[in-house]
Amino acid sequence: MSRDLTRGNPNKVIPSFIVPMLISVFFQQLYNMADSMIAGKYAGESALAAVGASYPITMLFMAVALGTNIGCSVVIAGLFGAKEHARMKTAIYTSFLAAGVLSVILSTFGIGFSTGIMKLIKTPVDIFEDSRLYLNIYIGGFIFVYLYNVATGAFNSMGDSRTPLFFLIGSSLGNIVLDIVFVKYFEWGVAGVAWATFIAQGIACILAMIALFIKLKRIETKKKAELFSKDLLLKITRIALPSIAQQSFISVGNVFVQRLINSFGSSVIAGYSASIKLNTFVITCLTTVGNGVSQFSSQNKGAGKTDRIKDGFKSGMKMALIIAVAFSMVLFFGREFFVNLFLDNDATEKALFSGMQFLMVVTPFYVVICMKLVADGVLRGCGAMAQFMIATFTDLILRVVLAYIFAGPMGGFFAGLGEDFDASMGIWMSWPVGWSIGALLSVIFYKQGKWKKAKIV
Repeated sequence: MSRDLTRGNPNKVIPSFIVPMLISVFFQQLYNMADSMIAGKYAGESALAAVGASYPITMLFMAVALGTNIGCSVVIAGLFGAKEHARMKTAIYTSFLAAGVLSVILSTFGIGFSTGIMKLIKTPVDIFEDSRLYLNIYIGGFIFVYLYNVATGAFNSMGDSRTPLFFLIGSSLGNIVLDIVFVKYFEWGVAGVAWATFIAQGIACILAMIALFIKLKRIETKKKAELFSKDLLLKITRIALPSIAQQSFISVGNVFVQRLINSFGSSVIAGYSASIKLNTFVITCLTTVGNGVSQFSSQNKGAGKTDRIKDGFKSGMKMALIIAVAFSMVLFFGREFFVNLFLDNDATEKALFSGMQFLMVVTPFYVVICMKLVADGVLRGCGAMAQFMIATFTDLILRVVLAYIFAGPMGGFFAGLGEDFDASMGIWMSWPVGWSIGALLSVIFYKQGKWKKAKIV
């Protein structure tokens, strides 16, 4: 069911719209974590490290899909809020065509250069082949990931955050079942984890697209919608490119950080792989709140209701802070338990130590990053992409640069703090510093209010 976000009390509209999106994220991240958990428990520490080593590369491809999702959803939401349904349909069709072409190009490139990419990030020899195999299978199914994100963005733009949820729940549960069957019973190892994800994502993509086109057919328009519009593609690109650049830049930064982590050996990689999946779960939930605020802002900007956007920001911030505090407490005090969920009985103490150390450092700062993500939601949703990019890139550049400084020249300092610390502690410390400065910039840009004069379509 489509929902008009330009009406009703924002304190009620925002939560009811975002909660189904959060449930979707829960199931999506559940099967992402299940990949690593099942690999670690049934195929061992090396398999967990192999999946973890290729993770930042898969996230680089995912960044393109997420950036496109954001770009098309902002334009679609603006047109939906303005009641321009024919152009809205054209924007959706145009997004699918562009995404299909780009996904094929990226998949061909990724598979062709996978070996070189894994060498570039210094993947250890003992997990190299498994990492490359996992990466190739994942990239082979990238078209499903890409088109599914476009479909989800279209649903959310029309105020329908529930329909994608049903497909994602089925896909997530199916992925977990396939993980267990392929890894535990068929003993396919890392390949089993990759194929389970490939199949689950493919099914979710096909079903979501079918449901979306049925929904669009029921929306009446005065004139027939065009299948492609160069003008709308340019408008989508204007929003999507900065979003893709943001997501990709973050992923490229993570690749450099992963390269640094890989130099510490497979045990540290395994520990980081476990803890970063837990961290990604939290950050994705907070990002989802920001995306919900973005959809709310886009619809209201398109309808000319700028004052409502401030109320939406406040409502979204309340939700994000509640989520951030809850996860900070649970993961900080339960870090040993949660990291152990990913490790088998033969895992080294170093793997457990590294994962726990990461969570100990970053979890107290979830309340900081949530403020950035909600403020970014307004900036992006209203088309203020310059400020959005500045805040995001500052955060990332600092994280990457400081990771190398803290783990290199200052590594000895952190290792000398006591038995609960080592040189890798410096890498983890770069997260809080980058988040804090990025959050400060995003909030300042929101308070300045230049987003009120920005244009979407």
